[in-house]
Amino acid sequence: MDLTVMGAGVWGLSVAVACARRGAHVAVIDPHGPAAGASGGIVGALAPHVPEQWNEKKAFQLEALLMAEAFWADIARLSGEDPGYARTGRLQPLLDAAAVTRAEARAEGAAALWQGRAAWHVIEAEGGDWSPAGPGGMLVHDTLTARLHPRLATRALARALETLGGRIVKEGLPQGPVIWATGVAGLEEISAMAGRMAGTGVKGQAALLRPRGFDARDAPQLFADGLHAVPHADGTVGIGSTSERDYDDSSATDAQLDALIEQARGLCPALKGAEVVERWAGVRPRARSRAPMLGAHPFRDNAFIANGGFKIGFGLAPLVGEVMADLVLEARDRIPEGFRPEVSL
Repeated sequence: MDLTVMGAGVWGLSVAVACARRGAHVAVIDPHGPAAGASGGIVGALAPHVPEQWNEKKAFQLEALLMAEAFWADIARLSGEDPGYARTGRLQPLLDAAAVTRAEARAEGAAALWQGRAAWHVIEAEGGDWSPAGPGGMLVHDTLTARLHPRLATRALARALETLGGRIVKEGLPQGPVIWATGVAGLEEISAMAGRMAGTGVKGQAALLRPRGFDARDAPQLFADGLHAVPHADGTVGIGSTSERDYDDSSATDAQLDALIEQARGLCPALKGAEVVERWAGVRPRARSRAPMLGAHPFRDNAFIANGGFKIGFGLAPLVGEVMADLVLEARDRIPEGFRPEVSL
């Protein structure tokens, strides 16, 4: 079967790879090339939702995160490129006794829901350069959180697709079923078709830091007060991000990122004097329902949508590719009801 994917971000490429594995002849069309949008970011936190108030979105994310290690290892094998994946875990400071109580209840939830394949523990902070301990000296340590480098991962997906016989081109006529994975532009288009807002772009600013005199590359991620600090394999630490609904320049960084950098420098001793290697800004697609949009396109024939992976796009990518390949190639629908495009319309 000939098949076309519009958009060479992480979801478009993951869908293309999953379909190419099953024998489809896949062309990905993107005038800007791979990872030109939000998938070209620098943070790369693959972090789970808290293990409580369980729902289909959290269950889908858990399945995707548990697939990730084998998925990215196979992408590395196919492409010869390192996506920067490692399941390094995460530390979160607990600010008071009430936070400790909530975290202990969530530990019970993780034990019941995470299939014995990852854990959520409340531990005492040990101190040291990579300690984000709060006033009470207690932390959450989870072993499900992982990291990758978004740009490296997207490049590896592109190379893997080419190894499987797929093509990435800047223009061309779609052939066969078409999967629209066009991010913010796609949300704007479907909003115009529907005559109402289906989703929007949310700007995020982030930075790469390089700690001085401390090798963080195998350290767990840190998460505190909405800030992610993600150590990468090259020794840099991605920090982010802001969430801005109103902005004038989608690619500009400003004082909001300055404040984020200062927050990161206060997170732990290792980041106090960290060098700023890069500043980044981009716009991420957020569906109106906040859930992903996966399924048949409501306004186009023989077409499908994979969009709306706001903040969780890389984490969900392995499973998004599989369920979309199931739907498009085999007419087998296992997409959660809450993810269907009409939910956001």
